[in-house]
Amino acid sequence: MRRPPGNGEAASKGPGGWGLWGVQESRRLCCAGHDRCGQALLQIGINMMALPGGRHLDSVTLPGQRLHLMQVDSVQRWMEDLKLMTECECMCVLQAKPISLEEDAQGDLILAGGPGPGDPLQLLLKRGWVISTELRRIGQKLAQDRWARVHSMSVRLTCHARSMVSEYSAVSRNSSKEMGQIEKLLMEKCSELSAVTERCLQVENEHVLKSMKACVSETLSTLGQHFGQLLELALTREVQALVRKIDASDNIYTTESTTGNLFSLTQKGAPLCRIIAKEGGVVALFKVCRQDSFRCLYPQALRTLASICCVEEGVHQLEKVDGVLCLADILTDDSHSEATRAEAAAVVAQVTSPHLPVTQHLSSFLESMEEIVTALVKLCQEASSGEVFLLASAALANITFFDTMACEMLLQLNAIRVLLEACSDKQRVDTPYTRDQIVTILANMSVLEQCASDIIQENGVQLIMGMLSEKPRSGTPAEVAACERVQQKAAVTLARLSRDPDVAREAVRLSCMSRLIELCRSPSERNSSDAVLVACLAALRRLAGVCPEGLQDSDFQQLVQPRLVDSFLLCSNMEESFV
Repeated sequence: MRRPPGNGEAASKGPGGWGLWGVQESRRLCCAGHDRCGQALLQIGINMMALPGGRHLDSVTLPGQRLHLMQVDSVQRWMEDLKLMTECECMCVLQAKPISLEEDAQGDLILAGGPGPGDPLQLLLKRGWVISTELRRIGQKLAQDRWARVHSMSVRLTCHARSMVSEYSAVSRNSSKEMGQIEKLLMEKCSELSAVTERCLQVENEHVLKSMKACVSETLSTLGQHFGQLLELALTREVQALVRKIDASDNIYTTESTTGNLFSLTQKGAPLCRIIAKEGGVVALFKVCRQDSFRCLYPQALRTLASICCVEEGVHQLEKVDGVLCLADILTDDSHSEATRAEAAAVVAQVTSPHLPVTQHLSSFLESMEEIVTALVKLCQEASSGEVFLLASAALANITFFDTMACEMLLQLNAIRVLLEACSDKQRVDTPYTRDQIVTILANMSVLEQCASDIIQENGVQLIMGMLSEKPRSGTPAEVAACERVQQKAAVTLARLSRDPDVAREAVRLSCMSRLIELCRSPSERNSSDAVLVACLAALRRLAGVCPEGLQDSDFQQLVQPRLVDSFLLCSNMEESFV
């Protein structure tokens, strides 16, 4: 689990951008007599002298002085005058360009404000994004048989590929023999793609064109493979340089800057995270986290580690360097700041994520699990912000999936009371994402028989009832999905806890049955979620077994008496609420 990446860069509007072209006013020189011509030439001379590199005159009043200005090299004057006039003419042409109505006319990719000198990483990332996007678009146009666009985009792709190769060679160290070979293959395939697409423009026979289309598709695929290999090799070299810099540095400012660059790379996607893990990034960052002189950099290093560990390679590297033990030491050491312990919790949440298939191999985690769980419960209890509580509770939620012993530990640590008390604190629990973590922990703990009494004692049934009514505030897809998970897990928790008659009676008293019926019968209440529907039907049937008198005959006959699949089909096909 990790925070989302930041916004992409906005296109710059520096010199040469359309924003400036639209503001400037073009001028033309008109030959309307000798006087006007002489005045115009004189004005050019004055303007030229005001340009950078010329001498600016504060006032020009006397004819003699004006003539003196003209007594310079005539060729030089003509070239400078020509520059002014041609710039005006170019602007006139650009402003008169027609705006194409073609849907992808604005899809031509241009690097905005290119990378600075000595910045090979940014160059690779920008050029790589442009070329990969061009490859995807060419594939789309090829599928639509739009051969003119396919050819023009192929030519542009060749230009971008050639620019990437030449610019990276200029700013990087001597390239390897392997990189040189792949660069050659890439450029050959680019030339082949341009040539074959040009031939396709001249073919009218559909059968011939169809066979040539397969050839273009194969060439495009091979080109994409060569580009991917070249980009991976180049990025690997740059990552190696960053990792070596972190590993060898004893300067806090250098380490901070380099770690920040490494974190930025982790936000570019899983492929870069795999490269960083493979090239020793996890080892270097844990080395930072084991040096007291770098304590102020622990949060940044741990945040980077959490991002790298979203891939299996990162978790494997963490296991090899005893990273879990280091995380346990940080979490249990109160001398560390809350921010540091929260970032350590984020790493724990990431490496124990149920979505990663490698977590079962974290044998070292079981050895430190009790210490980690205890420290995370304490962090939840003392959290000063919603973000800290979210990271700590997410780690606890994932650990309850990781091993069943964690639920027993949480029960002994009075975690239910800590979590339920936090729900009434808007400073710590203020989003459906946080309530999702809390209800996940409660759902996993509810398999224990002892959990029911603690839930009743802390008024937990009422809290679960409130979670069945979770609604998104912003309406964003992520928040809507989080609300669906809260409703689903709340229903699951209620169904499991209702094994205890006391919990079932308390749920009926709080009108949980009517809310479950509403969720089953009204698709809008559950955002048409099938997962929420199944969970609510199961909870309703469990409660009806204890208190059948709380149901009307129609509800019993449609939602409880039939097979679960029949009730599900009935409710999932409803378009209006029957409540």
